[in-house]
Amino acid sequence: MSDPGPATAESHQSRPTPRIPAVTSGSVPAATRRTSLLVTLILGGLTAVPPLSMDMYLPALPAVTRSLNSPAATVQLTLTTCLAGMALGQMVVGPMSDKWGRRRPLLIGMVIYVLATALCAVATNVEFLIGARLVQGLAGAAGIVIARAVVRDMYDGVAMARFFSTLMLISGVAPVVAPLIGGQILRITDWRGVFVVLTVIGVLLTLVVWRKLQETLPPERRHAGGLGAALRTMRGLVGDRVFSGYLLVSAFAFAALFAYISASPFVIQEIYGASAQTYSLLFGVNSVGLVLLGQLNGKVLVGRVSLDKVLAVGLGLITLAAAALLLMSTGVFGHVGLVPMAAGLFVLMASMGLVMPTTNTQALLRTSHAAGSASALLGTSTFLMGAVASPLVGIAGERTAVPMAVVQGSCALLALACFLGLCRPWQRREESTEDGGTGEGNRL
Repeated sequence: MSDPGPATAESHQSRPTPRIPAVTSGSVPAATRRTSLLVTLILGGLTAVPPLSMDMYLPALPAVTRSLNSPAATVQLTLTTCLAGMALGQMVVGPMSDKWGRRRPLLIGMVIYVLATALCAVATNVEFLIGARLVQGLAGAAGIVIARAVVRDMYDGVAMARFFSTLMLISGVAPVVAPLIGGQILRITDWRGVFVVLTVIGVLLTLVVWRKLQETLPPERRHAGGLGAALRTMRGLVGDRVFSGYLLVSAFAFAALFAYISASPFVIQEIYGASAQTYSLLFGVNSVGLVLLGQLNGKVLVGRVSLDKVLAVGLGLITLAAAALLLMSTGVFGHVGLVPMAAGLFVLMASMGLVMPTTNTQALLRTSHAAGSASALLGTSTFLMGAVASPLVGIAGERTAVPMAVVQGSCALLALACFLGLCRPWQRREESTEDGGTGEGNRL
């Protein structure tokens, strides 16, 4: 893989210039501030689509298993296919948005998402539900990939890192409230009600996008080529060793997170005997930790500490948490209760607040010429890896947490290996210094 040294991601940290119409400092018009806030909320809503689609449904997994008379491993495929759909959909929507702009593919995707979610609510067997979830994921991919591309259209450098952390605050509310809402829905109706609520949310978000989100990719910056040009662009992106390194770090970290997401309903409820409401509360607490660390990153660390150092700390915490979970689940410490296991899961999930926005920023800083395609590659790799991790955590049945911990530990170690072997932040610092740069951004 090639490594275009002068275009290193960290070299942009000293240029935090947002790609929006310039205004004089201290005299930003109120209309501009309102528009920026509105765009932030819309993009946050779009990035909240995946956690809403996944996390609101999690407390219902055991109920779906009983209702459709299907084994847990089969029902977990409803998570896997949704993730796979989101992964594959991004590979289509990302290049489309580079060619046609951001709005049109986004609106088409949101409409299909609403229809597929409504079909999930009327599923009569697990096969139909799996198919509907696949379509739901394919269409929901539009919101994920285009939200990241819009951020890349508007911001650069430190400003982009901070904006991604702000989006994490907004979209992070979704995993906090989604399982709580899902648990409460199950108190008054069955699992189908979860998809009814998701359908209503999708309709509202589609209307807001249609009315309020403006185009951010002007015609002169769009790609005129077809499928061949899109594939050549993606091949060039993958050929960048550092971009591929951050892409793989993000993918393996997400796989560790999704191992938790797909296994925790059974670990917490079936192994430790907690209720759906208790599980929802614990999941919400973990999501709060993710949001808080994401805000610590965006508000305190960005601009003061190098992005690679933040990423190294986050990966270290995830690896330590995964190791502790493996030791507890294999009985090294004897029988442990719910509290120690929940503490380990909290550290693992909260550390994602340092890892996910940082990897997105570092990867997209290198790809201003093809933000949609780069966003598609990032999203596809993470969701495909999550889709692979999902069935693995249930391979030994519902009565042991060992597979979950093994998958988490393996993914954490692979993410760390990719960071050290491909991203090589210390090497980019030396290159920057040799070229006459200060090397401040790459200090690890």
